[in-house]
Amino acid sequence: MTVTREPQLDDPPPEGTARQPDGPTTVDFDGLYHAHFRSLTIQLTAYCGDLAQAQDMVQEAFCRAFARWSRVSRYEDPVAWVRRVAWNLTTSRWRRARTARAWLHRQREEYVPGPGPDRVALTAALAGLPANQRRAVVLHYLADLSVAQIAVQENVPEGTVKSWLHRGRAALAAQLTPTNEVNHHD
Repeated sequence: MTVTREPQLDDPPPEGTARQPDGPTTVDFDGLYHAHFRSLTIQLTAYCGDLAQAQDMVQEAFCRAFARWSRVSRYEDPVAWVRRVAWNLTTSRWRRARTARAWLHRQREEYVPGPGPDRVALTAALAGLPANQRRAVVLHYLADLSVAQIAVQENVPEGTVKSWLHRGRAALAAQLTPTNEVNHHD
């Protein structure tokens, strides 16, 4: 019976991954993968805090190493290349996620409550005023313009603006006074 176990951090790489001191470098991709996948995953998990993401990034780094194996295998330390690629991939994923979150945050619709009954009543009452009275009331009370400024803007005398404001206020008071409130003068 043969018992196999996963390589530990301190274990030497399996045969075929060690460098030959007397000849050209021959590194076996499978041996390198099996010897270092787990340790690189542990390192990256400590870096990013997510085991699944670390496994994905190390796997992607090994895929990229495999695609360039004729060049990567001649490096002094191919594992260092794989580690750097995995760390760079993780950093890039963080940046993309941060950018996506910022974009989504800007795209979210914010909840704005609908107008209250008072606002609906005021809007309806304003709509019932003649246009010149409505403009005068809005400019005076909502835009904070003085009677003189409104007169200049509307090209009318100040007395006309005062008349519009008086009539507009009277009409609004009549429309906005609750029907159950009756002014009694005893």
